Amino acid sequence: MEIRLLGSLEMSDEHISLNIPGEKLRAIVATLALTPRHPVSRNSLVDELWGENPPRHAENSLHGHIARLRRIIAARTGTGSLRDLITTSTFGYALAVPDRAVDALHFCDLVRRAALLQDSAPEDAVRLLTEGLALWRGPALLDTGHGMLCRMASTRFTETRLTAYEQLFDAQFALGRYRGAVTELEQLHAQYPLRERFCEQLITALYRSGRQAEALDAYHRTRQRLSQGLGLEPGHALRTRFQQILRQEPLTGAAGF
Repeated sequence: MEIRLLGSLEMSDEHISLNIPGEKLRAIVATLALTPRHPVSRNSLVDELWGENPPRHAENSLHGHIARLRRIIAARTGTGSLRDLITTSTFGYALAVPDRAVDALHFCDLVRRAALLQDSAPEDAVRLLTEGLALWRGPALLDTGHGMLCRMASTRFTETRLTAYEQLFDAQFALGRYRGAVTELEQLHAQYPLRERFCEQLITALYRSGRQAEALDAYHRTRQRLSQGLGLEPGHALRTRFQQILRQEPLTGAAGF
Protein backbone atom coordinates (compact mmCIF):
# COMPACT_ATOMS: atom_id res chain seq x y z
CA MET A 1 0.00 0.00 0.00
CA GLU A 2 1.26 3.47 -0.90
CA ILE A 3 0.10 6.69 0.73
CA ARG A 4 0.46 9.98 -1.10
CA LEU A 5 0.34 13.20 0.92
CA LEU A 6 2.08 15.60 -1.46
CA GLY A 7 -1.14 16.89 -2.95
CA SER A 8 -4.61 15.54 -2.30
CA LEU A 9 -4.62 12.32 -0.27
CA GLU A 10 -4.26 9.18 -2.36
CA MET A 11 -3.97 5.54 -1.38
CA SER A 12 -3.11 2.80 -3.83
CA ASP A 13 -2.55 -0.93 -3.62
CA GLU A 14 -0.69 -2.16 -6.69
CA HIS A 15 -2.94 -0.98 -9.55
CA ILE A 16 -5.96 -0.12 -7.41
CA SER A 17 -6.46 3.51 -6.39
CA LEU A 18 -8.57 4.24 -3.33
CA ASN A 19 -10.67 7.35 -3.00
CA ILE A 20 -11.16 7.92 0.71
CA PRO A 21 -14.46 9.74 1.24
CA GLY A 22 -14.82 12.36 3.95
CA GLU A 23 -12.35 14.82 5.39
CA LYS A 24 -12.17 13.09 8.76
CA LEU A 25 -11.28 9.71 7.27
CA ARG A 26 -8.61 11.35 5.14
CA ALA A 27 -7.30 13.18 8.22
CA ILE A 28 -6.98 9.85 10.06
CA VAL A 29 -5.00 8.27 7.23
CA ALA A 30 -2.76 11.33 6.88
CA THR A 31 -2.08 11.65 10.59
CA LEU A 32 -1.16 7.98 10.91
CA ALA A 33 0.96 8.17 7.74
CA LEU A 34 3.13 10.92 9.23
CA THR A 35 4.62 8.35 11.64
CA PRO A 36 3.98 4.92 10.09
CA ARG A 37 4.29 1.87 12.34
CA HIS A 38 4.31 4.16 15.38
CA PRO A 39 0.99 4.43 17.22
CA VAL A 40 -0.76 7.76 17.47
CA SER A 41 -2.71 8.23 20.68
CA ARG A 42 -6.48 8.38 20.67
CA ASN A 43 -6.34 11.80 22.30
CA SER A 44 -4.10 13.11 19.52
CA LEU A 45 -6.46 11.78 16.87
CA VAL A 46 -9.49 13.26 18.64
CA ASP A 47 -7.73 16.64 18.75
CA GLU A 48 -6.83 16.35 15.08
CA LEU A 49 -10.38 15.55 14.02
CA TRP A 50 -12.39 17.86 16.26
CA GLY A 51 -9.99 20.36 17.82
CA GLU A 52 -11.50 22.17 20.78
CA ASN A 53 -15.03 20.95 20.05
CA PRO A 54 -15.00 17.16 20.30
CA PRO A 55 -18.32 15.28 20.39
CA ARG A 56 -19.62 14.02 23.71
CA HIS A 57 -18.40 10.47 23.11
CA ALA A 58 -15.32 11.33 21.09
CA GLU A 59 -13.47 8.02 21.51
CA ASN A 60 -16.52 6.05 20.39
CA SER A 61 -16.86 8.35 17.37
CA LEU A 62 -13.17 7.86 16.59
CA HIS A 63 -13.55 4.08 16.86
CA GLY A 64 -16.49 4.26 14.45
CA HIS A 65 -14.44 6.25 11.93
CA ILE A 66 -11.57 3.74 12.18
CA ALA A 67 -13.97 0.82 11.65
CA ARG A 68 -15.48 2.51 8.61
CA LEU A 69 -12.04 3.28 7.19
CA ARG A 70 -11.01 -0.36 7.54
CA ARG A 71 -14.17 -1.52 5.76
CA ILE A 72 -13.60 0.92 2.89
CA ILE A 73 -9.98 -0.16 2.42
CA ALA A 74 -10.88 -3.85 2.44
CA ALA A 75 -13.89 -3.44 0.16
CA ARG A 76 -12.27 -1.22 -2.44
CA THR A 77 -9.10 -3.28 -2.72
CA GLY A 78 -10.94 -6.59 -2.53
CA THR A 79 -8.41 -7.68 0.08
CA GLY A 80 -9.87 -8.47 3.48
CA SER A 81 -6.45 -8.69 5.10
CA LEU A 82 -5.95 -4.96 4.48
CA ARG A 83 -8.30 -4.32 7.37
CA ASP A 84 -5.14 -4.89 9.40
CA LEU A 85 -3.42 -1.98 7.65
CA ILE A 86 -4.59 0.09 10.62
CA THR A 87 -3.47 -1.62 13.81
CA THR A 88 -4.82 -1.08 17.31
CA SER A 89 -2.88 -1.03 20.55
CA THR A 90 -3.56 0.06 24.10
CA PHE A 91 -1.93 3.38 23.20
CA GLY A 92 -3.78 4.15 19.98
CA TYR A 93 -3.67 3.38 16.27
CA ALA A 94 -0.85 2.90 13.76
CA LEU A 95 -0.51 2.49 10.02
CA ALA A 96 1.35 -0.70 9.07
CA VAL A 97 3.38 0.56 6.11
CA PRO A 98 7.11 1.32 5.76
CA ASP A 99 8.28 4.92 5.65
CA ARG A 100 9.16 4.56 1.97
CA ALA A 101 5.50 3.85 1.14
CA VAL A 102 4.59 7.42 2.19
CA ASP A 103 5.58 9.85 -0.55
CA ALA A 104 6.25 12.75 1.83
CA LEU A 105 8.64 10.70 3.97
CA HIS A 106 10.34 9.25 0.89
CA PHE A 107 10.74 12.81 -0.41
CA CYS A 108 12.38 13.99 2.82
CA ASP A 109 14.74 11.01 2.74
CA LEU A 110 15.79 11.81 -0.85
CA VAL A 111 16.51 15.42 0.14
CA ARG A 112 18.63 14.27 3.11
CA ARG A 113 20.59 11.88 0.90
CA ALA A 114 21.13 14.54 -1.73
CA ALA A 115 22.50 16.96 0.87
CA LEU A 116 25.25 14.46 1.69
CA LEU A 117 26.24 14.29 -1.99
CA GLN A 118 25.97 18.00 -2.75
CA ASP A 119 29.71 18.66 -2.76
CA SER A 120 31.19 15.29 -3.70
CA ALA A 121 28.69 14.08 -6.33
CA PRO A 122 26.48 16.92 -7.60
CA GLU A 123 25.21 14.81 -10.51
CA ASP A 124 23.81 12.25 -8.06
CA ALA A 125 22.36 15.06 -5.94
CA VAL A 126 20.55 16.42 -9.00
CA ARG A 127 19.13 12.97 -9.73
CA LEU A 128 17.85 12.44 -6.19
CA LEU A 129 16.36 15.92 -5.89
CA THR A 130 14.68 15.70 -9.28
CA GLU A 131 13.16 12.37 -8.28
CA GLY A 132 11.94 13.79 -4.99
CA LEU A 133 10.47 16.99 -6.40
CA ALA A 134 8.59 14.98 -9.03
CA LEU A 135 6.55 13.39 -6.23
CA TRP A 136 4.69 16.66 -5.61
CA ARG A 137 1.23 16.88 -7.19
CA GLY A 138 0.00 20.00 -5.36
CA PRO A 139 0.02 21.55 -1.87
CA ALA A 140 0.90 18.95 0.77
CA LEU A 141 -2.03 17.43 2.69
CA LEU A 142 -4.41 19.43 0.54
CA ASP A 143 -7.67 17.79 1.62
CA THR A 144 -6.97 16.40 5.08
CA GLY A 145 -8.66 19.02 7.21
CA HIS A 146 -7.40 21.74 9.48
CA GLY A 147 -6.01 19.76 12.41
CA MET A 148 -2.79 20.93 14.02
CA LEU A 149 -0.70 17.86 13.13
CA CYS A 150 -1.56 17.97 9.44
CA ARG A 151 -1.13 21.75 9.23
CA MET A 152 2.28 21.60 10.89
CA ALA A 153 3.35 18.73 8.64
CA SER A 154 2.19 20.63 5.55
CA THR A 155 4.29 23.63 6.56
CA ARG A 156 7.32 21.41 7.24
CA PHE A 157 7.07 19.55 3.93
CA THR A 158 6.59 22.80 2.00
CA GLU A 159 9.72 24.30 3.54
CA THR A 160 11.66 21.12 2.74
CA ARG A 161 10.45 21.39 -0.85
CA LEU A 162 11.79 24.95 -1.15
CA THR A 163 15.08 23.88 0.39
CA ALA A 164 15.24 21.01 -2.09
CA TYR A 165 14.91 23.45 -4.97
CA GLU A 166 17.73 25.56 -3.53
CA GLN A 167 19.92 22.45 -3.25
CA LEU A 168 18.99 21.43 -6.79
CA PHE A 169 20.08 24.74 -8.26
CA ASP A 170 23.33 24.70 -6.28
CA ALA A 171 24.07 21.22 -7.65
CA GLN A 172 23.22 22.32 -11.19
CA PHE A 173 25.49 25.34 -10.84
CA ALA A 174 28.31 23.07 -9.65
CA LEU A 175 27.88 21.25 -12.97
CA GLY A 176 27.91 24.51 -14.92
CA ARG A 177 24.19 24.36 -15.77
CA TYR A 178 23.13 27.98 -15.52
CA ARG A 179 21.01 28.65 -18.58
CA GLY A 180 18.75 25.67 -17.96
CA ALA A 181 17.98 26.85 -14.43
CA VAL A 182 16.86 30.38 -15.31
CA THR A 183 13.23 29.70 -16.26
CA GLU A 184 12.44 27.62 -13.19
CA LEU A 185 14.22 30.10 -10.94
CA GLU A 186 12.24 32.96 -12.45
CA GLN A 187 9.01 31.10 -11.69
CA LEU A 188 10.00 30.32 -8.10
CA HIS A 189 11.28 33.85 -7.51
CA ALA A 190 7.94 35.22 -8.76
CA GLN A 191 6.07 32.86 -6.45
CA TYR A 192 8.30 33.58 -3.43
CA PRO A 193 9.57 37.12 -4.07
CA LEU A 194 10.81 37.63 -0.50
CA ARG A 195 12.86 34.43 -0.39
CA GLU A 196 16.32 35.87 -0.85
CA ARG A 197 18.06 32.61 -1.69
CA PHE A 198 16.00 32.24 -4.87
CA CYS A 199 16.89 35.79 -5.86
CA GLU A 200 20.58 35.14 -5.20
CA GLN A 201 20.48 32.00 -7.33
CA LEU A 202 18.46 33.70 -10.06
CA ILE A 203 20.85 36.62 -10.46
CA THR A 204 23.76 34.17 -10.44
CA ALA A 205 22.18 32.10 -13.21
CA LEU A 206 21.33 35.19 -15.24
CA TYR A 207 24.82 36.64 -14.88
CA ARG A 208 26.54 33.37 -15.75
CA SER A 209 24.25 33.16 -18.80
CA GLY A 210 25.50 36.54 -20.05
CA ARG A 211 22.48 38.52 -18.86
CA GLN A 212 24.04 40.96 -16.38
CA ALA A 213 21.47 43.75 -16.85
CA GLU A 214 18.60 41.37 -16.10
CA ALA A 215 20.45 40.08 -13.05
CA LEU A 216 20.88 43.60 -11.66
CA ASP A 217 17.25 44.42 -12.39
CA ALA A 218 16.07 41.30 -10.54
CA TYR A 219 18.14 42.34 -7.52
CA HIS A 220 16.71 45.87 -7.46
CA ARG A 221 13.14 44.55 -7.72
CA THR A 222 13.75 42.24 -4.79
CA ARG A 223 15.33 45.00 -2.75
CA GLN A 224 12.29 47.18 -3.39
CA ARG A 225 9.88 44.41 -2.35
CA LEU A 226 11.83 43.75 0.84
CA SER A 227 11.86 47.44 1.69
CA GLN A 228 8.19 48.04 0.97
CA GLY A 229 6.87 44.73 2.30
CA LEU A 230 9.03 44.17 5.38
CA GLY A 231 11.01 47.36 5.88
CA LEU A 232 14.23 45.38 5.42
CA GLU A 233 17.34 45.54 3.28
CA PRO A 234 18.65 42.42 1.50
CA GLY A 235 20.79 40.12 3.61
CA HIS A 236 24.56 39.85 3.46
CA ALA A 237 24.71 36.94 1.00
CA LEU A 238 22.43 38.59 -1.53
CA ARG A 239 24.16 41.97 -1.23
CA THR A 240 27.54 40.32 -1.71
CA ARG A 241 26.39 38.51 -4.83
CA PHE A 242 24.97 41.77 -6.21
CA GLN A 243 28.28 43.55 -5.65
CA GLN A 244 30.19 40.73 -7.35
CA ILE A 245 27.93 40.96 -10.40
CA LEU A 246 28.11 44.76 -10.42
CA ARG A 247 31.92 44.54 -10.51
CA GLN A 248 31.68 41.83 -13.19
CA GLU A 249 33.65 39.37 -11.14
CA PRO A 250 34.02 35.90 -12.70
CA LEU A 251 32.23 34.11 -9.82
CA THR A 252 34.56 31.14 -10.04
CA GLY A 253 35.25 28.61 -7.31
CA ALA A 254 33.03 27.82 -4.34
CA ALA A 255 31.70 31.38 -3.94
CA GLY A 256 30.48 31.45 -7.53
CA PHE A 257 29.40 27.81 -7.77
